[in-house]
Amino acid sequence: MTDEEFLAALERCELPAEAFTHAAHVRAGYLYLRAGGFDAALGRMRAAIQRYAAHLGKPDKYHETTTVAYLALIHERLSGRGGAGDWAGFQEQNADLFERDLLLRHYSRSELESDLARQVFILPRREGRTAPTPGGRS
Repeated sequence: MTDEEFLAALERCELPAEAFTHAAHVRAGYLYLRAGGFDAALGRMRAAIQRYAAHLGKPDKYHETTTVAYLALIHERLSGRGGAGDWAGFQEQNADLFERDLLLRHYSRSELESDLARQVFILPRREGRTAPTPGGRS
């Protein structure tokens, strides 16, 4: 399935449920970011996932913190390393983005499982992690 076909199927809620894996979420984020800036990508990503989850009868499956955090990670990779030419290249160069527990490096499990994190984006608060200081030094 081409990138265009994939996004069209997602947005029309025609993608089979078993095809919308974690990797498919990352792919959608990658494609939305390639098409526009972070704000536009986040709006499209949020709308697509919420619509798709509702179509599947599972509107409570949408998770705002996970969506925003992964999109931010993908955006960081695209900004720092480039797009690697295409989806396959990006996927190969960023294998860690496909680890299901990647966000546990930044959040505790209880934070990610909270109702608040599902509803709004929460900043990482992992113990021992320091916030960046102005100028990029931690």
